[in-house]
This record gives sequence, structure tokens and C-alpha cells, in this order.
Amino acid sequence: MKVDVKLFAKICETAGAPGFETRVRDLVLKEIKGHVDKVEVDNMGNVYAIKKGKDSSKRAMVGAHMDEIGFMVKHIDDKGFLRFNPLGGFDPKTLTAQRVIVHGKKDVIGVMGSKPIHIMTDEERKKHLELDDFFIDLGLPVEEVKKIVSVGNPITRERKMIEMGECLNCKSIDNRVAVYILIETLKRMKKPDYDVYGVFTVQEEIGIRGASVAAHNINPDFGFGLDTTIAFDLPGAKPEEVITSLGGGTGIKIMDSSVLCDYRMVEYMKQTADKHKIKWQPEILTKGGTDTAGIQRWGKQGAISGAISIPTRHIHQVIEMAHKDDISRSVLLLQHCLEDLKSYDWTF
Repeated sequence: MKVDVKLFAKICETAGAPGFETRVRDLVLKEIKGHVDKVEVDNMGNVYAIKKGKDSSKRAMVGAHMDEIGFMVKHIDDKGFLRFNPLGGFDPKTLTAQRVIVHGKKDVIGVMGSKPIHIMTDEERKKHLELDDFFIDLGLPVEEVKKIVSVGNPITRERKMIEMGECLNCKSIDNRVAVYILIETLKRMKKPDYDVYGVFTVQEEIGIRGASVAAHNINPDFGFGLDTTIAFDLPGAKPEEVITSLGGGTGIKIMDSSVLCDYRMVEYMKQTADKHKIKWQPEILTKGGTDTAGIQRWGKQGAISGAISIPTRHIHQVIEMAHKDDISRSVLLLQHCLEDLKSYDWTF
């Protein structure tokens, strides 16, 4: 299957900082209309796309978070420069020379500024930049800034998607690639074995908050996380540091720092991939977590859970990169896993 590059770009480029996912949610609601049996939105803003199965005695939940790492305005100084608080994890060096979008009464472009190297002391040049060393310059006088921007406004990064060979490169592939995969799976899947709750979750980047609420609400028997993972197949990487390789196949999660996937689900996913000739690679992520943890733990009896992990280079930067083949393989694996759940012996 081919990746719908136009839709993928639209999903990635749409702004949606944690807690401010409205634009992404509106896009999702539009795309899934007519492809599911029922749609619900909870108080936190999670979208539940529900497909009835052949057997409604059990429920499977799939989680794909809509939010992207971003910032929040915390101060406007007397010259109109903005100070900000991060929403999600940032490596400060990735902010140098970047454009951002401040979502005030209207969207305004800003640039990340810091002290020019020309006037730094020798000691300052040796020092690693911290988040507090940056400010946002809107190029406007303070009076204009205060008409548009208020403390508490969200800020997202600005970057268009491009194609690079067989790869797609953009900001927010973490985790809009999973949003795309879940949308495409819901469109392709006819009648799953059990009821499927495809949940487009909120606030994952600041603590897996939406998925935890959704799992508590759904009480799933089976759980599938959908998220990016590190593809550290780069110069200087030791073999044990690679995690996954771009183009090496969809990732089947074994564990990360927030979850130990159920061994039955891991084996089921491997067998399903092999049965349908879907190229895959195992994933053990030593640091970092995903919605899988919330899905696994927050139902009344817990869920038999695993995750499909999409290999991605340069994560949490504006140049995140995923391979089209890995994206397509992820759609196919999720579809077949949801359609074949009854075929596996889930007893201990």
C-alpha cells in the first residue's frame, strides 16, 4: 500500500501542543467520518473511534496521541520578547535558529533567539545552552505583542513536510505518524474480531494523561500503543545503541522504561507479521515511554498490551524522519492484529 503523502503532511503540519489539540482533533473527526460505527469525545478531548466487531464480548483499544512537544508563554517583557515554559521534552540545542508559531488571538511567527556568539565570553561559548537562555522574538513592538499574545498561549514549531527519497521529513512525526496509521487502519478494516476503540489521545508528551483516562473509561481486554521509536542507525552508533533502523520494518515493542509488554501480545504480533509477510524488527527502548503504559494499566483488570513502534530518526527535532515502507507495514500489522485476535490462545 502507498502512503497518502498529502494527508500525512496535513496531519504533521497541523498545530497541536499538549492540552491544545483542537485543530488535530477537528482533522481526525473529519477523516474518520463514515469509516466507524460511533465517535465520542471525552472531557479531556480524547477521540474514540469505535468499530463494532463480530463479537462484542471483548474490547481492543488502540492509542495514538495527537499532541506534539511545544511551549507555553509564561512572560512578556517590556520590549515584547517572550519567555516560555516547555510542554514536553526538549534538547535545548535543537532550538537554535528555529521558527515557531505563537497561537494567540491569531497565529504569529516568532524566532528562537539567544545571545549572539560574537559577544559571548570564552566561558559562555564553552557552556551548553539551556532552555532559559532562549527567548522568542516576534519582530513586533510590545504594544502589538500584548494585543495578540497572552500568558498561557501555546507555541508550536514551524516546519513543512518534505520528501527525501523514500522518507518523509517534518516536525511532529512524533506522533502524527501514528495518527495517520490509525486513521488509515480504521478506513481499511472491515469487521474486526472484537469491538475496536481507536483512541486519538491527548497530553501524552506531558505524562500519558489522555490514554490513562481513556483506558479507565473503556476497560479494554487488549491494548495496542502506536508511537514512534528511536532509529539510531547513524554514524557513530554502536550496534547495541541502534534500537531500530529506518526501513528495517515496523517495530514490535518488547519494553520501554514505562512498560513491559505482555509476552503473549509480543508473540502474537510477531506471528501475525510473519503470517502476512510484514517485515518487522524488535524494539527495546531503554528510556522513554508511550501510551502503551496507560492502556495496559488503567482498565479495571489491566489489558493484554503491546505496541507498534515506527522507526524515526532525529526525534524531538523539526527534522524527524520516517520511511514510507515502515509506515505502510505498521498499518498492515495493526489491521491484521485487530482482525485476527480470536485466532490466538491468550491463556497463560
